[in-house]
Amino acid sequence: MDDDQEGAVASPPAAGLSLNEFEPASAMSADAMNPDDKSATDLSPVFDVPVNISAVLGRASMSVAELLQLNTGSILELDRKVGEAIDIYVNNRLVARGEVVIVDERLGVTMTEIIKDGDAAA
Repeated sequence: MDDDQEGAVASPPAAGLSLNEFEPASAMSADAMNPDDKSATDLSPVFDVPVNISAVLGRASMSVAELLQLNTGSILELDRKVGEAIDIYVNNRLVARGEVVIVDERLGVTMTEIIKDGDAAA
C-alpha cells in the first residue's frame, strides 16, 4: 500500500455495478447531452399527467360596481378584435395562438402559431 493510501479502508464493490456506469458527464456522447434530441418514448412517463387547457377569447377590466350592474343580455366588451388570434394556455402558460372553428356544432380551436420559450411576451 502507498504511503498516501495508509489508513484508507477499501469498501466492497456494490453488487451489479461497475465503475463504467459512473463516468463523468464529459465522457457522454454529444447526442446523449443534447436536450433537443428527445423522442416520444423519452416522454412516456408523463403521457398520463393531466393538464388544463384554456382558450382565451379576450379580456376585460371593470370595477366591482360595473360588474354588479351586469345582468342577462349585458354585453361584455373584450380587448380583442373580430378575427384576431386567441391565446391558448396549458397550465396557465401561453403555448400557442389560434382561431375559433366550429366542429360538429361545438367550438374548437385551430392552432395557427406555436409559442416557443421567450416568445410569449410578443
